[in-house]
Amino acid sequence: MATKRFALLVAILPSVAFTQTHSGNHNTITSAYAGEETRLIKSLSEQDLEEIARGGGWGLARAAELNGVPGPTHLLELADQIGLTEEQRQEIELIRAQMQADAIQAGEHLIEMEQALDLAFQQGVPTAETLERLVMEAGAARAALRFVHLNAHLLTLTLLTDAQVSQYSVLRGYTYDPCFTVPDGHDPEMWRTHNGCN
Repeated sequence: MATKRFALLVAILPSVAFTQTHSGNHNTITSAYAGEETRLIKSLSEQDLEEIARGGGWGLARAAELNGVPGPTHLLELADQIGLTEEQRQEIELIRAQMQADAIQAGEHLIEMEQALDLAFQQGVPTAETLERLVMEAGAARAALRFVHLNAHLLTLTLLTDAQVSQYSVLRGYTYDPCFTVPDGHDPEMWRTHNGCN
């Protein structure tokens, strides 16, 4: 079963991207990854490592964020515009603090697993069995970190009103605010009335 999962993973991975150089030698092919061989962990940039180490989102909560489920960090940044109550702020701050602590811990584990995978290739060519284990462990560590961030979005959603969620989407640029954008050909006053604008 694990071997089938691994085969599927390999099948869907993007092929290594190469670009043709034109420095006079048309037979030279330079990898798009050139320069990354100096990284501490080849699969993670310095920016990635910094983001993970501080418990940052690292783009892992997009499935929630871009589908209308706000996250605690940005909610607190927009607290005044969204109209969060003091009680909401306190509860969301607790969620944010727990998320960051859990993300730092899960991130440390992800870095360890990615480093182990990297070392396997630095020290020689791993066996297929070793490679499968290391890839699965790194994948599980990434999934655990992703869960931390996505779950924090779920927890905040239960604390918000529908209006606050809608305002969040507007302020983050995901949807437009009908109260400020009146389409051509519509009477502004009637448009705002129909859209519940104050």
